[in-house]
Amino acid sequence: MEQEIKNTSTSSVQACQNCKKDFVIEPEDFDFYKRMKVPPPTFCPDCQMQRLMMWRNERSLYKRKDESGKDIISIFSPDKPFKVHSKDYWWSDEWNPLDYGKEYDFSKPFFVQFKELLEQVPLEPLFNRNAVNSDYCNHTEDMKNCYLSFACIWDENVSYSRGAMHCKDSFDISLGNKCELNYESIGCEDCYRVFFSKHSYACRDSAFLMDCRGCQNCFGCVNLRNKSYYIFNQPFTKEEYFEKIKEFNLGSFEAVQKIKAQFAELCEKQIYRYAHIINSPNSTGEILDNCKNCEWCFDMVDNVEDCKYTANGGYNLKDTYSSYGVGVGELMYQAIDTGLGTSMVSSVVVLRNGRNVSYALSSYGSSNTFGCVSLRNKQYCILNKQYTKEEYEELLPRIIKHMNDMPYVDSKGRVYKYGEFFPPELSPFAYNETIAQEYFPLGKEQALNQGYKWKYPEQRSYKITLKPENLPDNIKNVDDSILKEVIECQHNQKCNQQCTQAFRIIPDELSFYKRMNLTLPRLCPNCRHYERLNQKNPYKLWHRKCQCAGVKSENGVYTNQVKHQHNDNYCPSEFETSYAPDRPEIIYCEQCYNAEVV
Repeated sequence: MEQEIKNTSTSSVQACQNCKKDFVIEPEDFDFYKRMKVPPPTFCPDCQMQRLMMWRNERSLYKRKDESGKDIISIFSPDKPFKVHSKDYWWSDEWNPLDYGKEYDFSKPFFVQFKELLEQVPLEPLFNRNAVNSDYCNHTEDMKNCYLSFACIWDENVSYSRGAMHCKDSFDISLGNKCELNYESIGCEDCYRVFFSKHSYACRDSAFLMDCRGCQNCFGCVNLRNKSYYIFNQPFTKEEYFEKIKEFNLGSFEAVQKIKAQFAELCEKQIYRYAHIINSPNSTGEILDNCKNCEWCFDMVDNVEDCKYTANGGYNLKDTYSSYGVGVGELMYQAIDTGLGTSMVSSVVVLRNGRNVSYALSSYGSSNTFGCVSLRNKQYCILNKQYTKEEYEELLPRIIKHMNDMPYVDSKGRVYKYGEFFPPELSPFAYNETIAQEYFPLGKEQALNQGYKWKYPEQRSYKITLKPENLPDNIKNVDDSILKEVIECQHNQKCNQQCTQAFRIIPDELSFYKRMNLTLPRLCPNCRHYERLNQKNPYKLWHRKCQCAGVKSENGVYTNQVKHQHNDNYCPSEFETSYAPDRPEIIYCEQCYNAEVV
């Protein structure tokens, strides 16, 4: 291993064995890999993230039987060769995962042996801890009265959402934090009764906001700070505002579509900050709040330090590379849904309170384990077989050497030695069941040609009773009979968005729409999620220049309201941004943006 970790004082250019493109390993990267006792990666950061995501099925839920024949909801479809226990039984002491332990076989690659173990040890049906009346949620924790919400934590009465934290009484939100009575919002924080809005903070009683802060009673506004009674960025008196706002009826589907188009026109003429980075020195990425020394990181909040190529995490996260959905831990590499008191772990999927763990799936409170599945509170285990501390420490170096001498080679010739994350061929999920399809979308033929599995739509037993075009336009014309209808999704599976073809309205949802005067949706929850996802920037960065040309923006669309430090000259600032160069948004550096907005 030590011979592979070289060139630590200079950058090294490597060719990705997956996409064949060159990528750079910096000196500090070598230092991190040395601390983790793993060799440098042979996959580039993008391909590493894609490979990780192929092991995370968030939204595809299935009815199936558990090992006792009981009906359960699970992320593992019935046609997969996996055993699944009910949640309560999996967490009980009535079975022992060590009963499935295997002696390590030096005659075949490690990943072949791990696949065999994976198909034998019972799995938990969903990754849903401390759920109260929230059985249809996944990759969640501490949820109460929530439905079809994913990658969420500490929420109550939240449905059809993803990435919601400390939220309450909200529907269809993405990346919300400390929000209440929100609907169709993206990246909002500390907002109350805010609808159809993005990247807005501490706002109340507003709709159609973009990058607003401290605003109250504002409608269709962009880049406002501490304003009240504005409509499409124009000020009104309090009386004028409430009279004018009657013209915008959010209870009408037709009216909402017109407002969306009008708001999009306004947004096209406004400037955008190069990145949503707050109190995050020496950091690059998008949506970073209270981070330090983080590079190529995305959707990270609350005391994050020294991380790289990591997304969707935070809460006292430190020294972590190439991971997704991680927090409350340190020294993590190639980890998914991992944290809460974790350190020194690599190539793990769903791990809590673990130390010195490699190649694990569903590990809780365990330490010093290698290649194990469904372990709880165990130590010194390899392939679910128990060893003494001395036996474990003698055997592990031999296995690592064996992984390098006899690596796993997948169907496309990709080589997996020690330190590489699990091959996609071993994933319990098809490509289009996972979040890889969200961030690295592929068609069926593309996925199959790259050696990935594909899931064909399940046969549905329901009968669609209502077409979307036949839904009442206005929520005031909807009664409780809608709860009995099976509504066809407007996309009708003619999209690449994990469309479920049909959906129902649940009682709490209908009550919310009526109370907030919001029109019924026409898309299934999955397609609504993808519509919001398409409004987010990708997990990629481009090096660009500020588009402030002095008096106006570079394209002449936006006229500056104040004189900038560079006067009438082009701004010299350059930066890393998640806005691709071919996108239409007008991108300003932090200084030029603040001059116009703050």
